[in-house]
Amino acid sequence: MKENNAFIMNEVQLILAEKRTSFALLRTGIAVFALPLSVLSFLVIMSKSYDASEVLHFIIPLVLLNLGLIVLGIYLITRAVFKIHRYDKMIANLKRKHTVLMRIVD
Repeated sequence: MKENNAFIMNEVQLILAEKRTSFALLRTGIAVFALPLSVLSFLVIMSKSYDASEVLHFIIPLVLLNLGLIVLGIYLITRAVFKIHRYDKMIANLKRKHTVLMRIVD
């Protein structure tokens, strides 16, 4: 019985470690998503200092790069959220199967 409880606890610890990794992925996705927004905000603020038609060859690649970063950020965020929900379901299933976990895992 003790070995079985230890195995279950190790399984829960592994799932929680994976959940922490998903939270790190979520933070990374938020940072990747926020970077292009701040760069574009800076460009809008500084728009009085330059003529857009003269620096169009710089702005177009920058906007394309920012769009790519926004898509990457959205992908990372959605992937992390789905994984977090999956790990929550896994822990809930383990708690239903093993009553020992109900007292320990919140």
